[in-house]
Amino acid sequence: MNSIDTLKNVATRLRIDSVRSTSQAASGHPTTCLSAAEIMAALFFAEMRYDARNPQNPHNDRFVLSKGHAAPILYAAWAEAGLFPREELTKLREIGSDLEGHPTPRLNFVDVATGSLGQGICAAIGNSTTTNVTPLPK
Repeated sequence: MNSIDTLKNVATRLRIDSVRSTSQAASGHPTTCLSAAEIMAALFFAEMRYDARNPQNPHNDRFVLSKGHAAPILYAAWAEAGLFPREELTKLREIGSDLEGHPTPRLNFVDVATGSLGQGICAAIGNSTTTNVTPLPK
């Protein structure tokens, strides 16, 4: 799935999903998401190795989104990968939704809670596995 045209199409879908989810929520950072679309498409769908059905698999490549306020594009990438239905994206920031404004380890595909710029890289360097990440209880 790594032809340039295919990745451009994925990036476009990620943008559309990010704008839809932030528009539905009337909250979020859509432009931050838009600026990350190509890199998310390239990493998730051409470079990273992972099992979308098992995001905690220790053999998966890990992804830490340092600019956590771009969470909607992270959610869009995982929906595109088939982890959960794309329709869930429109529940961004709703009470009872798992899709919060910033990534949280409560989600099985998030290793590190991020939001303050720069903290993600520090956490990612020292955290090559999820063995020392304790998810919050549901």
